Order: sequence, then C-alpha cells, then structure tokens
Amino acid sequence: MKAKNIGITIAKKLNETGVFTLADLAEMTPKIAYQKICDKYPEKTIPKCYYLYSLQGALLDLDWRELRNEIK
Repeated sequence: MKAKNIGITIAKKLNETGVFTLADLAEMTPKIAYQKICDKYPEKTIPKCYYLYSLQGALLDLDWRELRNEIK
C-alpha cells in the first residue's frame, strides 16, 4: 500500500490484519486496524500517535501531525 504515513513496517502489520488497500482500511476503520495490530503484538508498546494517527492521516492524505485535534 502506498499512502502517506504508511511505511514498510506499518504496511506489513496492516497486511497481517487483512488490510491491503486504503479501501480496506476505510472499511475496517483505523481504530479497529490499530486495535488488531495491538492485539497481535501484545508484548509491544504500539504508540497511538505513530500508528492510529498515521492510519487516519493516510485515509485523509495528510501527515499525521497535521490532523486536527477533533480527529485525534
């Protein structure tokens, strides 16, 4: 998947949860995708600002740091 904020590591983890396209991510929602990633890797701390915000930013074609507070 090529999208803002989605590098190799996040893309791999998304693929493991069944997300391969932005349409898949939109259907699943960033919140559920983030939770599935956290559930798959319970031993790791997965920062919200790096994953959840990145996923939402990808859907909006924005850098995660540009997300409005209401969206975060």
